[in-house]
Amino acid sequence: MATQSLQPPSAPKSAVSEVHILWITAGLSCDGDTISVTNAEQPSIEDVVMGAIPGLPKVHLHNPVLATEVGDEFMEFFYQAEKGQLDPFVLVVEGSIPNEGIKREGYWAALGTNPNTGQPITTCEWIDRLAPKAWGVIAAGTCATYGGIHAMAGNPTGCMGLANYLGKSWRSAAGLPVVNVPGCPVQPDNMMETVLYLLYQAAGLSPMIPLDEQLRPTWLFGKTVHEGCDRAGYYEQGDFAHEYGSPKCLVKIGCWGPVANCNVTKRGWMRGIGGCPNVGGICIACTMPGFPDKFMPFMDQPPGASLSSVIVVSYGSLIRSLRSITNASGNKEPRWRHRRPKLTTGYQPTSY
Repeated sequence: MATQSLQPPSAPKSAVSEVHILWITAGLSCDGDTISVTNAEQPSIEDVVMGAIPGLPKVHLHNPVLATEVGDEFMEFFYQAEKGQLDPFVLVVEGSIPNEGIKREGYWAALGTNPNTGQPITTCEWIDRLAPKAWGVIAAGTCATYGGIHAMAGNPTGCMGLANYLGKSWRSAAGLPVVNVPGCPVQPDNMMETVLYLLYQAAGLSPMIPLDEQLRPTWLFGKTVHEGCDRAGYYEQGDFAHEYGSPKCLVKIGCWGPVANCNVTKRGWMRGIGGCPNVGGICIACTMPGFPDKFMPFMDQPPGASLSSVIVVSYGSLIRSLRSITNASGNKEPRWRHRRPKLTTGYQPTSY
């Protein structure tokens, strides 16, 4: 995968000892990414905020789903960040970003109330206020990264991903672009591992985070689902599943694994367990920028798969036959292993 060409220094000018994470769940979303991240173990949220990981700055997490504060007490952290009183902070946005400029009245999404007007403060306004002052900005989940389901053709909100809203050339106070961690929902350890990397970078202990052209961490999204899939060997041999429940390759029943960038087949979902093809489900490419429109209908064979699978079948059957011969040979004991009175190993005694 090509990597994004980034010019800023590999670490901030001075390492920090304390970082606030302001997590907005007020995009067009279901809070599924926050819920997913509570299952993370590498690292867990608890390990990060309790200071159990060596070298990390002290972390204060402000997420409305996980916070103990409510109402104005919770919102106070956002006002402090806007005033520069929580520097540095990392802004995490969850949910699609609506286009607030296309409607005649009302609003699409908001967080908190303006004390002067009594009106809701839109999510877009919070992004405009906070993003320029943030040390780093993370888009959590496919809705925040690329718009996701809410941004399908025909939607009334004109919503988009965070990088579309801020612009692909946008940079944070530390010189970082938006860091995209897609997934519907985001894979828990992928998200927390990205947060961990940025915290280490803020502490001056890691270089600039490596991102691909879609601003995804390269070590997480540099390979396809197919490259990590246990079923990939069946594809090579032209041996495909034609119904659910088969252990064979799922391409012919709609799997997008050969072209979708995601590590869930290697990482699993929790503790190495789960992940769509790992448990018999097709990959629907939920980590890709065109999801879901470009990958529908999900249960149909992907375009191009017809030709490639026909080609694979033509030589896969030959490979399978040849391997069956080798397999049969490999499953036989050597002929000299026996209890007969004559030695047949080929050993020749030496005379002196």
